[in-house]
Amino acid sequence: MPGDPTGTGWVVSGDPQFPVNNGQLCIKGWTSSNLLGHPKRLTAPLLRSASGRMIPARWDDALDLIADRLLNLRKQYGPESIGVFGSGALTNEKAYLLGKFARVAVGTPHIDYNGRYCMSSGAAGGNKAFGIDRGLPFPVEDIERAEVILLVGANAADTLPPIMQWFDRQKAAGGRLIVADPRRTSTARVADLYLPITPGTDLTLANGLLFVAIEEKLIDPEYIAERTNGFSAVRQTVLAYDPVYVERITGVSESTLRQTARWLAEAKSAMVLTGRGPEQQSKGSDSVLAFINFMLAIGKVGKPASGYGCLTGQGNGQGGREHGQKADQLPGYRLIEVDAHRAAVAKVWGVDPASLPRKGKSAFELLDSLGPDGGIRGLLVMGSNVAVASPDAARIAKRLKSLDLLVVCDSFPNDTSQHAHVVLPVNQWAEEEGTMTNLEGRVIRRRVVTNPPNGVRGDIDILRELARRLGCGDRFDFHSPREVFDELRRATAGGIADYSGITYERIDAEEGVFWPCPSEDHPGTPRLFADRFGHPDGKARFHPVEHRPAGEEPDADYPLYYTTGRYKEHYNSGAQTRLVPELEKARPRPRVQLHPRLAARIGAQTGSLLTIESRRGRADFVADVTPDIRPDTVFVPFHWGGANSANLLTNPALDPTSRMPEFKVAAVRIVEVRPPEETPA
Repeated sequence: MPGDPTGTGWVVSGDPQFPVNNGQLCIKGWTSSNLLGHPKRLTAPLLRSASGRMIPARWDDALDLIADRLLNLRKQYGPESIGVFGSGALTNEKAYLLGKFARVAVGTPHIDYNGRYCMSSGAAGGNKAFGIDRGLPFPVEDIERAEVILLVGANAADTLPPIMQWFDRQKAAGGRLIVADPRRTSTARVADLYLPITPGTDLTLANGLLFVAIEEKLIDPEYIAERTNGFSAVRQTVLAYDPVYVERITGVSESTLRQTARWLAEAKSAMVLTGRGPEQQSKGSDSVLAFINFMLAIGKVGKPASGYGCLTGQGNGQGGREHGQKADQLPGYRLIEVDAHRAAVAKVWGVDPASLPRKGKSAFELLDSLGPDGGIRGLLVMGSNVAVASPDAARIAKRLKSLDLLVVCDSFPNDTSQHAHVVLPVNQWAEEEGTMTNLEGRVIRRRVVTNPPNGVRGDIDILRELARRLGCGDRFDFHSPREVFDELRRATAGGIADYSGITYERIDAEEGVFWPCPSEDHPGTPRLFADRFGHPDGKARFHPVEHRPAGEEPDADYPLYYTTGRYKEHYNSGAQTRLVPELEKARPRPRVQLHPRLAARIGAQTGSLLTIESRRGRADFVADVTPDIRPDTVFVPFHWGGANSANLLTNPALDPTSRMPEFKVAAVRIVEVRPPEETPA
């Protein structure tokens, strides 16, 4: 095809008419056609032979084997011996059907997904404070109109490049951008004010901002009285967070703290947007609540071009958590422990509410329960590379190896499929239809543009055929995504995330529809909280939260902070992006960022090979010496497995509410430094 830089016959380009990205794509999007027809594409089911080799098989044989083993496990050990692990990459239809499959066809409570590792703390904080969770309660276009924005632990320039156009427009219109991050990232370099925060201290920063707002009379008493509950308890708590104390904990100076608070409070419109930095902590939910407390106190939430939001980059990170992939949820953001919610969904599914299992294990807890010791002996993984994406990765690899049955559904081999008993080849993004829900809550369409290779099937077909073999095919007789979506609409009716008024035709005609949308004549809801919040009384709720240490902090034995994140060239575990030549050439291996002072102390330079160790393991990384990081902190991207896996070192300490692992804070030491000439190519 003319203009095809990949040589695949396909060119991927952005839609200049679509109002979110206006034609812009990140480098991963521009190069995504490399994966269509890729030589490493899986095109036949694979079964592990007695000798341990993976051999091609017929689809019927593979599905029969899976069903027989699932039935045997359920008969011998009960349905709770089977787990299901989904993905934020699945369409709404597939996420919905996977949750139904786990609870109806298998009967297990143990289903969760990789989005637990992404936005679960933001979701938990939003639900507590607002009574509803949507990444952004307003369209991205509102970013342009905000006078002041504070980005906390969100490097959007690398992780969400198309969204940066809105920040550029905001600054061009005279707005101010503040960035809090342990690294001076690409995003921080364009900020008007940079806060070099100590890893794990975001909650303290937010409480300090509220202290300043109270002390300097920057709060909005009228808004607090009319639209919120619980401020007095929060006020009492944050009065201990004077700027001197906050500076000692966070590393952010008193003058910078006060300037940040003033800019946000005195602006007519202001936003706080958090990313994984404050959220991927064992106190991530409380950190989110602390920033929401501040924004509520200064009266900004629900005002035009103002409020709190949570950024996400997963393709269907928002929709993936609305329709039943999480251990505690049912479709429409209903809760599986609430009897009325169970009854509403069970009616659509045609089952007795009592037959539905209760809440299961969250993502890491599910994976850490694999094998005979943990009680989960069989696992179906759909669209997630858990062997790389999970904390304490060596521990999870051992759990995967101990399974009686591991089934992986994916388009390419990955680190998780290396341990599988059965691998099923599935469609890619360009080969399937369905809906996705973006971070604004806008439901959009995915369309088929090319046929999959011979031998590949869709996830809906796989779930239908497995359900039939498990004895409940009548409840899974879906032959198209549209059929699944029609049932999803009915199952979400009356729920928080109500899709009942959304149709494929409306999505096409309206460039997406924002939920909640309870009827076909409802316009959808681009902006939440203008008049009321999601709690029954319509008011937002303050929650007092206190600083507490991370699950693990530096000490004499492990003196450095360790934090993880992304490169712009790779995505999540890198299982697909590392197959794209242009991306692989740009970032062939992970590099550890460290400050020149730390490098001088240990005798390292850019290009040195460092062995870094935590209490859980050790890994090797090439050094990247840069002043753009705190001297007490090292940063590693998490897109690789094996000896270069960042998650060999991360701490699985969990947030008590969101069950988010603490990816962003661990204690490490550098145990070996090899000169550049010894570094493998």
